[in-house]
Amino acid sequence: MNVKNLKRGVALGILALSAATMFAQTQQIRVFSHRGGRMEHDENTMEAFQASHKAGYTGYETDIRMTKDGELVVTHDSKLDRTTNGTGAVELKTLAEIRKLNTKKGNKMLTLDELMEFLKDKPGLYVEFEMKTNPDSLYPESTLPVYVDKLYKKVMAKKPADAEFLFTSSDTRALRCMQQRHPDADLLLITSDPLSKATINLCKGLGIKRIGSKMEGTSREAVKLAHKKGISVSLWPGQSIADFMLGAYLGADYLCTDIPIQQKEWQEKNAPWLNVRY
Repeated sequence: MNVKNLKRGVALGILALSAATMFAQTQQIRVFSHRGGRMEHDENTMEAFQASHKAGYTGYETDIRMTKDGELVVTHDSKLDRTTNGTGAVELKTLAEIRKLNTKKGNKMLTLDELMEFLKDKPGLYVEFEMKTNPDSLYPESTLPVYVDKLYKKVMAKKPADAEFLFTSSDTRALRCMQQRHPDADLLLITSDPLSKATINLCKGLGIKRIGSKMEGTSREAVKLAHKKGISVSLWPGQSIADFMLGAYLGADYLCTDIPIQQKEWQEKNAPWLNVRY
Protein backbone atom coordinates (compact mmCIF):
# COMPACT_ATOMS: atom_id res chain seq x y z
CA MET A 1 0.00 0.00 0.00
CA ASN A 2 1.44 3.42 -0.95
CA VAL A 3 1.52 6.39 1.43
CA LYS A 4 -1.47 8.09 -0.21
CA ASN A 5 -3.68 5.01 0.13
CA LEU A 6 -2.45 4.42 3.67
CA LYS A 7 -3.39 7.96 4.70
CA ARG A 8 -6.77 7.59 3.03
CA GLY A 9 -7.38 4.31 4.84
CA VAL A 10 -6.42 5.79 8.19
CA ALA A 11 -8.66 8.81 7.61
CA LEU A 12 -11.63 6.61 6.72
CA GLY A 13 -10.95 4.43 9.73
CA ILE A 14 -10.95 7.43 12.06
CA LEU A 15 -14.19 8.73 10.53
CA ALA A 16 -15.76 5.31 10.79
CA LEU A 17 -14.86 4.96 14.47
CA SER A 18 -16.03 8.51 15.18
CA ALA A 19 -19.34 7.95 13.39
CA ALA A 20 -19.80 4.64 15.20
CA THR A 21 -19.29 6.33 18.54
CA MET A 22 -21.66 9.18 17.68
CA PHE A 23 -24.58 7.27 16.24
CA ALA A 24 -24.50 3.75 17.63
CA GLN A 25 -27.29 2.74 15.25
CA THR A 26 -29.64 5.49 16.47
CA GLN A 27 -29.75 8.19 13.78
CA GLN A 28 -30.88 7.21 10.32
CA ILE A 29 -29.09 8.78 7.37
CA ARG A 30 -31.02 8.98 4.11
CA VAL A 31 -28.64 8.73 1.17
CA PHE A 32 -29.89 9.75 -2.27
CA SER A 33 -28.47 9.48 -5.75
CA HIS A 34 -27.43 12.91 -7.08
CA ARG A 35 -28.69 13.33 -10.66
CA GLY A 36 -28.98 9.54 -10.68
CA GLY A 37 -25.28 9.19 -9.83
CA ARG A 38 -23.46 11.64 -12.07
CA MET A 39 -19.94 10.23 -11.58
CA GLU A 40 -21.01 6.68 -12.38
CA HIS A 41 -23.72 7.21 -14.99
CA ASP A 42 -24.99 9.64 -17.60
CA GLU A 43 -26.44 12.28 -15.31
CA ASN A 44 -30.19 12.96 -15.23
CA THR A 45 -30.98 10.24 -17.78
CA MET A 46 -33.28 7.26 -17.45
CA GLU A 47 -30.18 5.05 -17.61
CA ALA A 48 -28.83 6.71 -14.46
CA PHE A 49 -32.04 6.51 -12.44
CA GLN A 50 -32.65 2.91 -13.46
CA ALA A 51 -29.10 1.93 -12.46
CA SER A 52 -29.47 3.57 -9.05
CA HIS A 53 -32.82 1.88 -8.51
CA LYS A 54 -31.38 -1.50 -9.50
CA ALA A 55 -28.63 -0.96 -6.93
CA GLY A 56 -31.26 -0.52 -4.21
CA TYR A 57 -31.83 3.24 -4.13
CA THR A 58 -35.21 4.85 -3.55
CA GLY A 59 -33.71 8.30 -2.96
CA TYR A 60 -32.90 10.57 -5.90
CA GLU A 61 -32.16 14.18 -6.80
CA THR A 62 -32.85 15.78 -10.14
CA ASP A 63 -33.06 19.17 -11.87
CA ILE A 64 -35.98 20.67 -13.77
CA ARG A 65 -35.94 23.35 -16.49
CA MET A 66 -38.67 24.70 -18.78
CA THR A 67 -38.50 24.81 -22.57
CA LYS A 68 -39.56 27.71 -24.78
CA ASP A 69 -42.97 26.10 -25.28
CA GLY A 70 -43.54 25.48 -21.58
CA GLU A 71 -42.54 21.81 -21.26
CA LEU A 72 -40.50 20.58 -18.29
CA VAL A 73 -37.29 18.67 -18.92
CA VAL A 74 -34.74 17.01 -16.66
CA THR A 75 -31.35 18.72 -16.97
CA HIS A 76 -28.97 20.63 -14.72
CA ASP A 77 -27.38 23.29 -16.92
CA SER A 78 -29.22 26.00 -18.74
CA LYS A 79 -26.88 25.54 -21.70
CA LEU A 80 -26.98 22.23 -23.52
CA ASP A 81 -23.31 22.25 -24.53
CA ARG A 82 -21.74 20.33 -21.60
CA THR A 83 -23.98 17.27 -21.56
CA THR A 84 -25.53 17.00 -25.06
CA ASN A 85 -24.79 17.38 -28.77
CA GLY A 86 -26.85 20.57 -28.73
CA THR A 87 -25.92 24.18 -28.09
CA GLY A 88 -27.60 27.16 -26.48
CA ALA A 89 -30.08 27.49 -23.64
CA VAL A 90 -32.70 24.85 -22.91
CA GLU A 91 -35.18 27.64 -22.30
CA LEU A 92 -34.80 28.90 -25.88
CA LYS A 93 -35.59 25.50 -27.41
CA THR A 94 -38.92 23.82 -28.02
CA LEU A 95 -39.55 20.31 -26.74
CA ALA A 96 -39.47 19.08 -30.35
CA GLU A 97 -35.95 20.49 -30.69
CA ILE A 98 -34.89 18.92 -27.40
CA ARG A 99 -36.26 15.56 -28.58
CA LYS A 100 -33.79 15.57 -31.48
CA LEU A 101 -30.78 15.73 -29.15
CA ASN A 102 -28.72 13.02 -27.51
CA THR A 103 -26.46 13.26 -24.52
CA LYS A 104 -22.76 12.93 -25.22
CA LYS A 105 -23.04 9.33 -24.01
CA GLY A 106 -25.82 8.57 -26.45
CA ASN A 107 -28.90 8.75 -24.21
CA LYS A 108 -32.06 10.78 -24.76
CA MET A 109 -32.90 13.76 -22.58
CA LEU A 110 -35.69 13.06 -20.12
CA THR A 111 -38.91 14.97 -19.69
CA LEU A 112 -40.40 15.36 -16.24
CA ASP A 113 -43.41 13.32 -17.39
CA GLU A 114 -41.14 10.39 -18.26
CA LEU A 115 -39.34 10.57 -14.94
CA MET A 116 -42.63 10.69 -13.02
CA GLU A 117 -43.88 7.67 -14.93
CA PHE A 118 -40.74 5.81 -13.82
CA LEU A 119 -41.23 6.86 -10.19
CA LYS A 120 -44.99 6.41 -9.86
CA ASP A 121 -45.04 2.80 -8.60
CA LYS A 122 -41.87 2.86 -6.48
CA PRO A 123 -42.41 2.47 -2.69
CA GLY A 124 -40.63 4.54 -0.05
CA LEU A 125 -39.38 7.28 -2.34
CA TYR A 126 -37.39 10.36 -1.33
CA VAL A 127 -36.95 12.71 -4.30
CA GLU A 128 -35.56 16.22 -4.51
CA PHE A 129 -36.81 18.18 -7.52
CA GLU A 130 -34.45 21.13 -7.89
CA MET A 131 -36.01 24.21 -9.42
CA LYS A 132 -33.37 25.43 -11.87
CA THR A 133 -34.61 28.96 -12.39
CA ASN A 134 -31.33 30.62 -13.21
CA PRO A 135 -30.31 32.86 -14.81
CA ASP A 136 -32.98 35.38 -13.83
CA SER A 137 -33.12 36.66 -17.40
CA LEU A 138 -34.61 33.33 -18.53
CA TYR A 139 -36.96 33.13 -15.55
CA PRO A 140 -38.29 36.63 -14.84
CA GLU A 141 -40.82 37.12 -12.07
CA SER A 142 -43.66 36.83 -14.59
CA THR A 143 -42.49 33.34 -15.65
CA LEU A 144 -41.96 31.86 -12.19
CA PRO A 145 -45.66 31.21 -11.42
CA VAL A 146 -46.08 29.34 -14.70
CA TYR A 147 -43.00 27.20 -14.01
CA VAL A 148 -43.91 26.58 -10.37
CA ASP A 149 -47.51 25.59 -11.11
CA LYS A 150 -46.51 23.19 -13.89
CA LEU A 151 -43.84 21.56 -11.72
CA TYR A 152 -46.05 21.21 -8.66
CA LYS A 153 -48.98 19.74 -10.58
CA LYS A 154 -46.94 17.21 -12.56
CA VAL A 155 -44.98 16.04 -9.51
CA MET A 156 -47.90 15.81 -7.11
CA ALA A 157 -50.17 14.09 -9.64
CA LYS A 158 -47.88 11.03 -9.62
CA LYS A 159 -46.76 11.16 -5.98
CA PRO A 160 -47.19 7.80 -4.18
CA ALA A 161 -48.86 8.07 -0.78
CA ASP A 162 -45.71 7.14 1.15
CA ALA A 163 -43.29 9.28 -0.88
CA GLU A 164 -41.30 12.28 0.34
CA PHE A 165 -41.17 14.76 -2.57
CA LEU A 166 -39.25 17.99 -2.04
CA PHE A 167 -39.01 21.13 -4.14
CA THR A 168 -35.52 22.56 -3.71
CA SER A 169 -33.60 25.56 -4.97
CA SER A 170 -30.83 28.03 -4.31
CA ASP A 171 -33.08 30.66 -5.89
CA THR A 172 -35.13 32.17 -3.08
CA ARG A 173 -37.49 33.68 -5.67
CA ALA A 174 -38.55 30.21 -6.80
CA LEU A 175 -38.89 28.98 -3.23
CA ARG A 176 -41.07 31.95 -2.24
CA CYS A 177 -43.21 31.54 -5.34
CA MET A 178 -43.78 27.84 -4.64
CA GLN A 179 -44.46 28.63 -0.99
CA GLN A 180 -47.05 31.27 -1.82
CA ARG A 181 -48.85 29.35 -4.54
CA HIS A 182 -48.66 25.88 -2.99
CA PRO A 183 -48.34 26.20 0.80
CA ASP A 184 -48.32 22.42 1.29
CA ALA A 185 -45.16 21.98 -0.81
CA ASP A 186 -42.19 20.56 1.12
CA LEU A 187 -39.26 22.91 0.46
CA LEU A 188 -35.48 22.81 0.90
CA LEU A 189 -33.10 25.74 0.62
CA ILE A 190 -29.81 24.95 -1.15
CA THR A 191 -26.79 27.01 -0.22
CA SER A 192 -23.24 26.86 -1.56
CA ASP A 193 -22.01 27.93 1.88
CA PRO A 194 -21.28 25.67 4.85
CA LEU A 195 -24.01 25.28 7.44
CA SER A 196 -23.75 28.15 9.90
CA LYS A 197 -25.83 30.37 12.14
CA ALA A 198 -26.31 32.74 9.17
CA THR A 199 -27.57 30.06 6.77
CA ILE A 200 -29.77 28.57 9.47
CA ASN A 201 -31.29 32.00 10.14
CA LEU A 202 -31.85 32.52 6.41
CA CYS A 203 -33.69 29.22 6.23
CA LYS A 204 -35.78 30.07 9.30
CA GLY A 205 -36.55 33.51 7.89
CA LEU A 206 -37.95 31.92 4.74
CA GLY A 207 -40.13 29.62 6.81
CA ILE A 208 -38.35 26.54 5.43
CA LYS A 209 -37.49 23.55 7.61
CA ARG A 210 -34.87 21.90 5.41
CA ILE A 211 -31.46 23.07 4.25
CA GLY A 212 -28.89 21.63 1.87
CA SER A 213 -25.44 22.97 2.69
CA LYS A 214 -21.89 22.49 1.49
CA MET A 215 -20.14 19.85 3.57
CA GLU A 216 -16.73 21.51 3.62
CA GLY A 217 -16.62 23.96 6.51
CA THR A 218 -19.73 22.58 8.22
CA SER A 219 -19.27 21.64 11.87
CA ARG A 220 -21.09 19.21 14.13
CA GLU A 221 -22.03 22.18 16.28
CA ALA A 222 -23.77 23.85 13.34
CA VAL A 223 -25.71 20.66 12.58
CA LYS A 224 -26.77 20.43 16.22
CA LEU A 225 -27.91 24.08 16.12
CA ALA A 226 -29.98 23.41 12.98
CA HIS A 227 -31.62 20.43 14.67
CA LYS A 228 -32.32 22.55 17.74
CA LYS A 229 -34.04 25.08 15.47
CA GLY A 230 -36.17 22.34 13.91
CA ILE A 231 -34.28 22.24 10.60
CA SER A 232 -33.18 19.00 8.95
CA VAL A 233 -29.77 18.99 7.29
CA SER A 234 -28.71 17.65 3.91
CA LEU A 235 -25.01 17.88 3.02
CA TRP A 236 -23.21 17.89 -0.34
CA PRO A 237 -21.18 17.07 -2.37
CA GLY A 238 -20.83 13.31 -2.06
CA GLN A 239 -18.00 12.54 -4.43
CA SER A 240 -16.08 10.00 -2.34
CA ILE A 241 -16.36 7.50 0.48
CA ALA A 242 -14.58 10.04 2.69
CA ASP A 243 -17.36 12.56 1.95
CA PHE A 244 -19.97 10.00 2.99
CA MET A 245 -18.22 9.20 6.26
CA LEU A 246 -17.63 12.88 7.02
CA GLY A 247 -21.31 13.60 6.47
CA ALA A 248 -22.22 10.76 8.82
CA TYR A 249 -19.83 12.07 11.45
CA LEU A 250 -21.22 15.60 11.16
CA GLY A 251 -24.71 14.28 11.89
CA ALA A 252 -26.45 14.97 8.58
CA ASP A 253 -29.98 13.70 8.12
CA TYR A 254 -29.57 13.42 4.35
CA LEU A 255 -26.52 12.91 2.14
CA CYS A 256 -26.28 13.09 -1.62
CA THR A 257 -23.90 10.84 -3.51
CA ASP A 258 -22.43 11.05 -7.00
CA ILE A 259 -21.14 7.47 -6.64
CA PRO A 260 -24.26 5.62 -5.45
CA ILE A 261 -23.21 2.08 -6.32
CA GLN A 262 -19.65 2.37 -5.03
CA GLN A 263 -20.75 4.12 -1.86
CA LYS A 264 -23.50 1.62 -1.02
CA GLU A 265 -21.26 -1.38 -1.60
CA TRP A 266 -18.50 0.14 0.56
CA GLN A 267 -20.83 1.05 3.41
CA GLU A 268 -22.53 -2.33 3.54
CA LYS A 269 -19.15 -4.08 3.62
CA ASN A 270 -17.16 -1.72 5.84
CA ALA A 271 -19.66 0.20 7.99
CA PRO A 272 -22.79 -1.98 8.29
CA TRP A 273 -23.46 -0.58 11.75
CA LEU A 274 -24.45 2.77 10.26
CA ASN A 275 -28.23 3.15 10.03
CA VAL A 276 -28.45 4.10 6.36
CA ARG A 277 -31.54 4.15 4.21
CA TYR A 278 -31.11 4.15 0.46
